[in-house]
Amino acid sequence: MAGTKRRTTGQISGENVVIEVAWMYYQEGLNQKEIAECLGVSRATVVNCLQEARETGIVRISLRAEAFTTHAAALGLARRFGLSAAYVVPDDGADAEARFHRVVRGAADWLPGLLAAGDRLGLAWGRTIYELAETVEKTRIDDLSVLQLMGSMATPYGFTAEACSTRLAHHLGACCYNLHAPAVLTRGALAAALRDEPIIHDQLARLETCNKFLFSVGTCLPESHVVGAGVATLDDLHWYTEHGAKAVLCGRFINAEGRGIDGPLEPRVIGIPLEKLVGLEMGILITPGLDKVEASLAAIRGGYVTHLVTSLAVAEAMLAAA
Repeated sequence: MAGTKRRTTGQISGENVVIEVAWMYYQEGLNQKEIAECLGVSRATVVNCLQEARETGIVRISLRAEAFTTHAAALGLARRFGLSAAYVVPDDGADAEARFHRVVRGAADWLPGLLAAGDRLGLAWGRTIYELAETVEKTRIDDLSVLQLMGSMATPYGFTAEACSTRLAHHLGACCYNLHAPAVLTRGALAAALRDEPIIHDQLARLETCNKFLFSVGTCLPESHVVGAGVATLDDLHWYTEHGAKAVLCGRFINAEGRGIDGPLEPRVIGIPLEKLVGLEMGILITPGLDKVEASLAAIRGGYVTHLVTSLAVAEAMLAAA
């Protein structure tokens, strides 16, 4: 504090106060008490200003990805499952909801660094992807496209597939290509006719140009998103689990080895075929909870995953189960 001239909020006001506080804290290294004394404000005001600086984007706080991709659990996942990289966030003392938000935050921080100019990012949908799209900080990646990989349905979470892709594209400065069709129709013949419509046919063909894929695999539990969103009924779910289903990927069921199961829903689904998602340049899987360990292992075995974002507890469970 020596040599720091005392100022008052009469000299600075409004947004300038927030900027001044942010500069003193992050650039000059003053603590909250010192800033409060310097500006003649309460410490609570300083705390509020720092919070506003983060929320409005004046300040962006990021942690180096290497801190989360080079420690033992991350390297262990990459070695065990043949991944290009894994990003593992700490979760000591975190409950399931707190772990979910930590993993989403980690994925949102890592994602822009995994993308490059000209990429065509295929996007699954669900709560995890929606929260990521809301969380990722605004940036711009030249000539980036975001593609909605399967049709849409109403969800209990209050968003649709289009909301996921549109929001993420907006935050990344990307072009957005949505799929204007339901995720599943009542009859296979109706779905086949819809796929033959020129507009839908062209949209589906565009999906097969994606070189990177962002998703969170679904479970085969009764409370699964695939049931809550109306893609599958509980009877459908029972049929698929009886035939070995362990996970749901873009509205389609896969077995423990990651192979698609040709069941009653398959002719009725509108979206990218599973085989077009195997062996892409990058498959980024976000696994936020212990309930998705089995499903994530199935997706990895199926060849859909090159990069994984998860928490330490989930990473340890995956390694133990493999």
